[in-house]
This record gives sequence, C-alpha cells and structure tokens, in this order.
Amino acid sequence: MTSRTATGRSRPELITDAALALLVERGMRGLTHRAVDERAGLPQGSTSNYARTRQALLEATVRRLAEREARVLALDEIPAPSDSLDGIIRALALVLHRHLTHHRELLVARYELGLEATRRPELRAFYDAAGRHRFREPLNALMAAAGSREPERHALSLVAWCEGLMFSCAAGAYHSAVPSEEELRKGFGELLRGMLGTPGVGT
Repeated sequence: MTSRTATGRSRPELITDAALALLVERGMRGLTHRAVDERAGLPQGSTSNYARTRQALLEATVRRLAEREARVLALDEIPAPSDSLDGIIRALALVLHRHLTHHRELLVARYELGLEATRRPELRAFYDAAGRHRFREPLNALMAAAGSREPERHALSLVAWCEGLMFSCAAGAYHSAVPSEEELRKGFGELLRGMLGTPGVGT
C-alpha cells in the first residue's frame, strides 16, 4: 500500500503535481529535480530518488497529467449513444466547460509537455501512448457506437475541434472569453450532427 502524505496524496503524486505546477509557473526550463523538491516541500533529493533522470521525471509527469485530465474529462460518464445523441452533446459540453473554467492549468502543462515531446523522441512515444489509451481510443469507440462510418476520422475531427478551443481559451486569443456551456452544446451539436448526418442541432 502506498503511504499518503499530510495532503492525502502519495509522495509520487505530490512530486508530479509539483512538477505540473512548475511547468505552469515557470515553463520547461523551470522544471528541475531541486525545484520540484522545493515546490513539493520535500527534503532535497526526494525527486531524484523517485525519478533519477529528467526523462523519468517527464514520463511520470505525463502519466500524472493524464490521470488528472481523465478525472476532469470523465469520458466514462458520457452516456451511451443509444440513450440519446443529445445526451452525449450535453455531457461533452459539460466536461469541456469544466476543463476550460476550472482546470486551465492542466492545459498549459500539457502544451509544455507536448512541445517538449517534439524535441525528445523518447518522450514523444510515451506522451502519445498516454493520450491514445486514455482519450483517443474511447473517442473512437464513442463515434463508432454513435453510428459513424469513419469513427477514427470523425474522432480526429472531434479532438481537433476541442483542442482548438482549449488552446484558444487557455493560451490564445480567447483566453478571457471562454464559451458558455450553452455555446459549447451548440458547437458540439453542429459538429456531431454534421459528421453523423443527423438532423437538428443539440441544445
């Protein structure tokens, strides 16, 4: 059993949460083993004992980011397409709005790690695998169940639309103008019904 700190988190969680916070506050250059120790309030050397190399620290941070984003996005809570496409639209709008309004720091950390992955092939493979298992594959399955004849292509379009919104609202031109949940429902409705050939617009 993993021991818990006074915060209720395990030491690995404390370390990787500190690493994510540093990425948001200082960028990739500010992410060092010593800085993580200081940010987490741990004795010097704690992070090195957990993740000996920078690559190991980055991989652990990617893994923790995927865990935290999975809880925020809660794809397993999205209703089955057989229940109602409107239900899916409402659920997607809810989780995206939650991400944009209460967890923007996770988006900034993800962009930092994603850019670093473009320069580190060994991190690229790990970063892509984390996203594929937690997000891409469930969305492919969702689109297939919703009746898509090209679920992988439609899932890519759905991800690209969401990613564009997230970047614009976290670090781009719309950082101070996050869409309302109602606006997101309309957007998801137009996108999904257009791809699936279903009449009407979800509201």
